[in-house]
Amino acid sequence: MHAPTGQKSEGEWQARSNHFKPHSTVRSMASSSDLDGNPPPPPPFHFSDDERGSSSATTDIVHTIPHSLTSSWIPRKRNLDEDDASISWRKRKKHFFILSHSGKPIYSRYGDEFKLAGFSATLQAIVSFVENGGDSVKLVRAGKHQVVFLVKGPIYLVCISCTEEPYDSLRGQLELIYGQMLVILTKSINRYFEKNPKFDMTPLLGGTDIVFSSLIHSFSWNPGTFIHAYTCLPLAYATRQVAGAVLQDVADSDVLFATLMCRHMVISLVGAQKTSLHPDDMLLLSNFVMSSESFRTSESFSPVCLPRYNPSAFLYAYIHYFDADTYLILLTTSSDVFYHLKDCRIRVEMVLLKSNVLSEVQRSLLDGGMHVDDLPPTPCSGSSHLIHNSLPSDSPERFKEPDLGIAGPAGLWHFIYCSIYLDQYVSSEFSSSINTPQQRKRLYRAYQKLFVSMHDKGVGPHKTQFRRDENFVLLCWVTQDFELYAAFDPLADKALAINTCNRICQWVKDVENEIFLLGGSPLSW
Repeated sequence: MHAPTGQKSEGEWQARSNHFKPHSTVRSMASSSDLDGNPPPPPPFHFSDDERGSSSATTDIVHTIPHSLTSSWIPRKRNLDEDDASISWRKRKKHFFILSHSGKPIYSRYGDEFKLAGFSATLQAIVSFVENGGDSVKLVRAGKHQVVFLVKGPIYLVCISCTEEPYDSLRGQLELIYGQMLVILTKSINRYFEKNPKFDMTPLLGGTDIVFSSLIHSFSWNPGTFIHAYTCLPLAYATRQVAGAVLQDVADSDVLFATLMCRHMVISLVGAQKTSLHPDDMLLLSNFVMSSESFRTSESFSPVCLPRYNPSAFLYAYIHYFDADTYLILLTTSSDVFYHLKDCRIRVEMVLLKSNVLSEVQRSLLDGGMHVDDLPPTPCSGSSHLIHNSLPSDSPERFKEPDLGIAGPAGLWHFIYCSIYLDQYVSSEFSSSINTPQQRKRLYRAYQKLFVSMHDKGVGPHKTQFRRDENFVLLCWVTQDFELYAAFDPLADKALAINTCNRICQWVKDVENEIFLLGGSPLSW
């Protein structure tokens, strides 16, 4: 059986490097010949096989526009004519940089990396100055700006932000950006810096700006980037069971993980025994796939790394889009099973078409997720989890009927429910009160602050929190089973908001077969 049965230490995976030698048309960055001093390989690429049986290779990620996920935003590198002397560049609210420990720029969210070489050297000097004093730099405050540093061996990641996001949130975003880099290159890149401290890794990431841009954009709309859980496409239980059964059928000795996705949402997931797949790996892998138009136009076989699974070695991903939104990923440790996985895909596709799963997926996309104005009436007294408010029992506000206007009951605008056991979350559709990208970004950043506050080990963790400002009423409730984050109209009544949160929890429990992938967590297959 090719699939490993669990996590390997870095040394064990390095000892297995020969097992990960790529197919003749796919080069692995970690191959021994390259590490012995030969020129470094090009960035990981994919090869595809069309229906006539021919194969081809490409050495770059195609810069074409992928299908929009949430808006008309197009993931691409912005403002290449800017540098650190540009007024427009200095006015950007949030910068991300990747540089080497020698100060060479690797990636910048805005501007041209070559023009920012001097600025990158300054960032490197700050890190070195602090390290020479026997310490490490994590955060520098300068007026309204935070400068957050993340040092990963020879790779430095920096965020400069005036968005008032918490330090923990910004550091978490840098961790994801580093993880996205590992998806493309693996941690074995460190060996090149050991041989040559001035090694320039920019060519290895050529053409991948779009991948990083897409990930950074997701920080303002995808709760999974700070909750560290994944979400499922709402589907009837029977439909999801059909998808899971056919994935299980192809999950043989050559398939480590089989995942059926719709955009960033999971339809079904099957893994080999005693293997683990972290939600962050799912997020980074789906972002990598969706960011490249080349994956949409032909079935592909690409080396990828899953940082939480093993940051030092490549797996191989067979990727095929069934339509504009739905795609299959089959992950394997073997580099020579493309045609076998192609046969598996054909079997999967036949079942999905015969069972109308793909049409049900499209219907679900049109219907959307949970709508706040569909929230059922007050839950029965037997609800397993109830949050209690502090108002006296004779207070008239305890029994005031909720208002149904442009929002949900009691002015409910939105909620996120995360199942801790399943590592899955469900996020409601936005009410019409939150109808612009700016409003939604503001709400997600408010959720981020609330999440960090609830999990602050220095003063917590907390079980409940109620906040009111000029934009929202926010209510958070954390138990050993779930976390709930809810946003209400800023004039919402506290007692009614608490009652509404109880109703949300009961509603989620009532429809869990449709909104969650049940039967086991991806962390405990």
